[in-house]
Amino acid sequence: MIEQFGGVRSHIDKIRRFNRFYTRKIGVLNGGFLKSRFSLTEVRVLYELAHRRRTTAAELIGDLGIDGGYLSRILSGFQETGLLQSRIVSSDERQRELKLSPNGRREFAKLEARQRADVAQMLQPLGSKRRVQLLNAMGSIERLLDAPALKTTFSIRDPRPGDMGWIIHRQAVLYNQEYGWNQEYEALIAEIMARLIRNFDSRHEHCWIAEHNDEIAGSVFCVRKSPKVAQLRLLYVEPSLRGAGLGTRLVNQCIAFARSREYRTLTLWTNSVLNDARRIYERAGFELRAEEKHHSFGQDLVGQNWDLKL
Repeated sequence: MIEQFGGVRSHIDKIRRFNRFYTRKIGVLNGGFLKSRFSLTEVRVLYELAHRRRTTAAELIGDLGIDGGYLSRILSGFQETGLLQSRIVSSDERQRELKLSPNGRREFAKLEARQRADVAQMLQPLGSKRRVQLLNAMGSIERLLDAPALKTTFSIRDPRPGDMGWIIHRQAVLYNQEYGWNQEYEALIAEIMARLIRNFDSRHEHCWIAEHNDEIAGSVFCVRKSPKVAQLRLLYVEPSLRGAGLGTRLVNQCIAFARSREYRTLTLWTNSVLNDARRIYERAGFELRAEEKHHSFGQDLVGQNWDLKL
């Protein structure tokens, strides 16, 4: 069957080599995961049980893609050793609610602490920039292999108390990690955010918060610059989710809102180093109007003004 892949053979070999490297790196080849009495699969099932108030075997099978017979043996073993509690919830005795016992939670807490320590030890030799590269690469792997699921699990909502502070924090951290921008940038976005909050005009302005798995994944603002000109501001998407269409979706929300409020132009200011964002703007129809070199945020940059005629 592999002959059908032709030139993809080398890709398959590289993926298999990476799998061998990573399974060795995280200790999957040992008899017990994290030198415990549990296999990797058993630890994964414990994780799901620990993070759900109650569940059923059918839910675990569907969410984990695990064989039903294999899961049944794991759950039976947990029950025999006092890690699991179950109770019948309907006339069908096969449908039992499952949850970890107090002893099960203590066992999981030990494993969780050990795994966090192992990961911290793995990251310790890396500097902050190399850690960001690693996390971004992991996010890319997850995003590319699970792209259909990611695209269907984004939600867009209005802002809540605390969101603005979070956006300031995340943008300051991300732009420092990725581009070396200093606290001047944090001061700038804090000033922008303060003005937006104090002077917010819900008739002509809006903010969109994107979520993925109940966590903030990105945001964008549409603010009034003049009666006929709106400005797109502070677009950001979490690095692990870039490339899944979220940035485009946020920009499109901003464009649709600006049109609905009868603005004639949507403008924005960005910097040339922000390549991903610039490509989104270009695809949306924005045109570059002006460029200017400047020294800001501790870096030599090229500022750009882009306009979209509505």
